[in-house]
Amino acid sequence: MYSQSKQSNSGLLLILVLILTVLLPAGVIAAESAPERPLEKVTIAYSSLSGNMAPLWINHERGFFRKYGLDVQLVFIESGTTTVQSLISKDVYFAQMAGAAVVQSRLRGADVVMIAGVINTLNFKLYVDKNIKQPDQLKGKTVAVTRFGSSTDFALRYALERYGLAPEKDVAILQAGNMPAILASLETGKIQGAMLSPPFTLTAKNMGLPLMADLQMLGLEYQHTGLATTQAFIKSRPDLVRSVMKAYVEGIHYYKTHRAESLAILAKYLRTSDTDVLTEVYEDVGLRLTAEKPYPTLRGIGIMLRELAATNPKITAARPEEFVDLTFIKELDGSGFIDRLYKTTVAVASRQEPRSMPANIRENSAPGTERTKPITGTVKSVATLSFPDGAREYTVEAGDTLSFIARKYYGTNLKWEKIYQANKSTMKHPDYIYVGQKIIIPS
Repeated sequence: MYSQSKQSNSGLLLILVLILTVLLPAGVIAAESAPERPLEKVTIAYSSLSGNMAPLWINHERGFFRKYGLDVQLVFIESGTTTVQSLISKDVYFAQMAGAAVVQSRLRGADVVMIAGVINTLNFKLYVDKNIKQPDQLKGKTVAVTRFGSSTDFALRYALERYGLAPEKDVAILQAGNMPAILASLETGKIQGAMLSPPFTLTAKNMGLPLMADLQMLGLEYQHTGLATTQAFIKSRPDLVRSVMKAYVEGIHYYKTHRAESLAILAKYLRTSDTDVLTEVYEDVGLRLTAEKPYPTLRGIGIMLRELAATNPKITAARPEEFVDLTFIKELDGSGFIDRLYKTTVAVASRQEPRSMPANIRENSAPGTERTKPITGTVKSVATLSFPDGAREYTVEAGDTLSFIARKYYGTNLKWEKIYQANKSTMKHPDYIYVGQKIIIPS
């Protein structure tokens, strides 16, 4: 009985071996000969030849899209309106473009939303006459904008108000027409201040004009540039959108951590070999303004909506959340994907609206609101203060915020209030700091 069972088992084993002998090599051969999965073709547009578009260029040149199975073709479409039309017609799947074009198009009924915020403030800097040392010295002086109602006009008025100066009452505002005309007026002393953007900021610097502040220092959130697509595409191809976003944040990480390679890519797309221009774009836009975690700014969109509502009251009912889809950036952030790229854990104060730029005073404000009334009072000179043990003096540099300084000294931007409390007698407001200002850094 045992012998018959053994023979039966042996027979079954022999049959199994024969089956595997026949099928296994065929399976191996099939696996070896099967072609690799083809890359999916995706067209992405960008709407300007400026350093704001660098994250997209970096991704394309360094192969991050291909890493996630995408064969991306970049196309330049200069007009924001035309770019939106290309998204709706599906000629392109994504577009890196001005946030204003997305907001205005959606208000007109277009099915477009931002899935990433690239530049979440205006990249203007306040340059002043050589005799101006601090903001209050602009009182009684004259400043210039390109055109009334332009972005330079908005930016300059915003800055003056933050420093407690009433536009057109405390400070006269002239309309110069363009940036070269503004620079000429600054050089001749016709005006004493102006908001400039790259590369005119470099010209002003070379002229020896002092930099007072930039809009990041003043706490301005504004959806300058974003990555957009349509809600219909998100609904039909969520996995593809997810792949694009993964590549996108990896490209930003590479941009911020590979200086020489990034400068070479900027030179290619900006079509310049001027080292000074490329360095300014990389440091000011790439390192300081481009967000590691590219959330669109809801507060920034709220500011834009209030601007538009001034001429169209119907816009008042619009909410910033209607113009964004945070699904994918929240997934990447919540999973730790972005933090692992930088090999550090970044604390996020609010999961409802994490910030891409270090805002430092509006944690309890509703999205789309901001404090506009400056704090007044007599301030003392830092030189009259005695430093506590272990404290040190710090001179504010271009682009600094209290959050940025706190991260530099304490390893986290959440300790900005510690610095503010140590300087309340000399600082009108946590956001109202200026280049050259002396502050105390507590131990």
